[in-house]
Amino acid sequence: MLPPEGETILLTLRLAGSVPARAGRKLHAQRIAAQHAATSPEAHRRAEKQFFVGFDALLDARTVGPDYLAKEKVAEAIVGELLMLEEQGLQVPCFVLLPNHLHAVLQLPAGSGLSLYKAVDLLHQRTAAQARRLLRGQLPPEADFWQTGFHELPIVDEPELARVQAYLLAHPQRLQLPERFHAWPYVPE
Repeated sequence: MLPPEGETILLTLRLAGSVPARAGRKLHAQRIAAQHAATSPEAHRRAEKQFFVGFDALLDARTVGPDYLAKEKVAEAIVGELLMLEEQGLQVPCFVLLPNHLHAVLQLPAGSGLSLYKAVDLLHQRTAAQARRLLRGQLPPEADFWQTGFHELPIVDEPELARVQAYLLAHPQRLQLPERFHAWPYVPE
């Protein structure tokens, strides 16, 4: 259920270097062109959804970059930090952790006084610090863990929330990932 007058988004965080640079630039250029060509809010939203689908396909292909999130200790640390957002007042009704990226539905109730962007920034920082400790020797000191920034897609209504949750929960099976990606702690039920 969407919080009254609150904000609900589909958040995507990805590991640094997880998308081929050329393909990423091409996809971003297509997104900008589609946004400029959009003549209505609906067309703009369709452009954002098309970008998400293309970007997610690039991430799912896993043609470049690390897959640190497949390491159980790293995955557990990230899931723990993600669920800590609930102690700050955000709701995390659904998420999926994949080898090189994370999708999470985040709900920020109205009047909570919280900033979604500050919460995501804190999640970025805390999970990167924990992952660095766990990956000592595997991640060069100068290398970023997460790609700078994040992608968000606002969720506007209950039917869309249901579609997003179904998509996320089926994601590991679609990618034929090992069983541990299908069950807690990687995907809550």
